[in-house]
Amino acid sequence: MALPVSLQLRYWGVAAVVLGLVLWLLDDTLLPFILGGAIAYLLDPIADRMERWGMSRLLATSVITLGAIFVFVLAVLLIVPLLVQQAISLFNTAPQIAADLWTFLTTRFPDLLDDNSTIRQSLTGLGETIQARGGALVNGLAASFNSIVNIVVLIVVVPVVAFYLLLDWDNLVAQIDELIPRDHLENVRNLGHEIDATLASFIRGQGTVCFIQGLYYGLALMLAGLNYGIVVGFVAGLISFIPYVGALVGGALALGLALFQFWGDWMSIGVIGIIFMLGQILEGNVLTPKLVGNSVGLHPVWLIFALSVFGSLFGFVGMLVAVPVAAMIGVVARFLIQHYKAGLLYRGLSHSEPKDE
Repeated sequence: MALPVSLQLRYWGVAAVVLGLVLWLLDDTLLPFILGGAIAYLLDPIADRMERWGMSRLLATSVITLGAIFVFVLAVLLIVPLLVQQAISLFNTAPQIAADLWTFLTTRFPDLLDDNSTIRQSLTGLGETIQARGGALVNGLAASFNSIVNIVVLIVVVPVVAFYLLLDWDNLVAQIDELIPRDHLENVRNLGHEIDATLASFIRGQGTVCFIQGLYYGLALMLAGLNYGIVVGFVAGLISFIPYVGALVGGALALGLALFQFWGDWMSIGVIGIIFMLGQILEGNVLTPKLVGNSVGLHPVWLIFALSVFGSLFGFVGMLVAVPVAAMIGVVARFLIQHYKAGLLYRGLSHSEPKDE
């Protein structure tokens, strides 16, 4: 005999609260394990395919790990130094950019020189706010990463966790399947398959979209002659998994740099704007439909809401789990709505009994 629905809801509610408390209490301690699990999840289909080719699981996992290490080292040797160089150069020239901006504004808006003007007071207040928040931001970043040692540990631990999880992934899934309540086995399995399909479509597809967009923006801006174009393209591609944010942030940053670098050369400034317009057209009409698909079910507003809520509650770890949790909630919500529409509460007695002819 199955447990009453109220008792089942109580058990699942307690489980959800415990999971939330674990995320909140452990916080950054879970970071390498969540990253390792995400990497193992992404690479599991490749390992399964290599097994079908005749490799053992251990050999397939070893080959994938060595390949990932090779790609990581290649990126560190070829790409990271260029990004670091341009980022340092951008930070070094930031004071000069700020001085040029002030000169530009005071030339065209003389009221800025008047200490009693509304614009001057607003800018002064904004500057004081930024200065006050700057220390807190630096302290927060320092507390999050703590030290270089923690970063090194993260780089070392994540591959190890990913290797062992990838090696035992099928066994872990089988063990979790054994723990599913037997009365709900079919429904939970169906929900699990749908969640997996949603995550696979979104994470693998959106990751590919981010990589292509970052490569496109970086190369296009560099060819257009924009200073620090590689850094801007990398940032735009990295955060483009949040709908429209990557293009808005990257576009604003690129146009701001272009205004200082190409002031008076409106053709070059227009080219920078066209690059981001073409990037949005490419993403919306080609990349996202082809690589992510329209059946994912993660609405942009729902995704932004999930990232905001989990980020504020659990920090960086919360942002990492926001997308999977949002996908799970979306799948479960569609399941519940489907059952609600098939039940008496929605259909009513008049639609549930056959009419006499």
